[in-house]
Amino acid sequence: MTADVFLAGLRARGDSENRAAKIRRLFAEAGIGSCIRDRDLVAIKLHFGERGNDTYVRPAHIRQVVDLVRAEGGRPFLTDTATLYSGGRSNAVDHIATAISHGFDYAVAGAPIIIADGLRSGHASEVKVGKKHFDRVFIAGDIAQADSMVVVSHFTGHDIAGFGGAIKNLAMGCATTRGKREMHRAHTMVVPEKCRGCGTCVEVCPAGALSLAGDRARLDPETCIGCGECMTVCLQSAIEFDWAVDIPPFVERMVEYACGALEGKKGRAGFFNFLLDITPDCDCVPWSDAPLVPDIGILASQDPVAIDTACLELVNRRAGLPGTLLHAHRRPDEDKFTGTWEHTRGDLQLSYAEECGLGTRDYRLRDI
Repeated sequence: MTADVFLAGLRARGDSENRAAKIRRLFAEAGIGSCIRDRDLVAIKLHFGERGNDTYVRPAHIRQVVDLVRAEGGRPFLTDTATLYSGGRSNAVDHIATAISHGFDYAVAGAPIIIADGLRSGHASEVKVGKKHFDRVFIAGDIAQADSMVVVSHFTGHDIAGFGGAIKNLAMGCATTRGKREMHRAHTMVVPEKCRGCGTCVEVCPAGALSLAGDRARLDPETCIGCGECMTVCLQSAIEFDWAVDIPPFVERMVEYACGALEGKKGRAGFFNFLLDITPDCDCVPWSDAPLVPDIGILASQDPVAIDTACLELVNRRAGLPGTLLHAHRRPDEDKFTGTWEHTRGDLQLSYAEECGLGTRDYRLRDI
């Protein structure tokens, strides 16, 4: 069955065409109000951005979604979960402080912040999915208990998943740290000839799996949790996953967690994807690199697979911008994210998600 995906471009010549107005119209056209019943506790699942990152979805745009949910009779709350790696969002106290510093206080965003997996990510619901990799998954308790959900995603590249959109926001974003560890199981390794022994990876490793042995980093595979934080900070690219072995099962595990996040919410979830500031990395890194392609617009749908498929195809249709991390596939209709991270398999997100019944890749794009 074909799913409708609605796109609002960025041209505007009056107040009826500003981005706030576009979000309101997308909400109406995609029928997201039909996902919300009177007095529903509605999780607005977003990413508050890591400290140092500034390309997350703006609080003023989130406020539009909050107000629309409340107008439908819902009781919205802003939510995310603890990160597996160290940083500004690894526990609820630091996470809320980071969110407020990025403008997501009540006065601006209009809703309370609830970190859905609790103070130290111990608040979990075990959800049965019965898939290839997992029979059950561990979803943040307050997301599992929410009556309905609006998932707001900043569509970006990602060095392991290929891209981050609605599916990744559901999977990584709704899992407890136990669930994140289950998804991240991977064979990380140090490439000795590239390592300069700077020790940066040792400092950021949340599991203490890295140490310095002389002038080289040493990794304990039994301690490593596969979070990949060491990879993001290594300027020499001296730490790698075994891409050929690890990427497909990682992506499949992630999709299965997305299924768990939506369990019990059939017809009760809507999705916004923001194709603005389309960076090579997700908003978990403490910086924001130059966008790979020009801004495209904002999309909405009730189908997470369809909206991610549409976003990926819209990005790939664009010519790559000069002076970015994009090292290949710069021409229109070439895959921009494999042109940035050549080992990734973002397409597998979509095919496996469709196989799992999460949604459909068959979509109809409707401009509004």
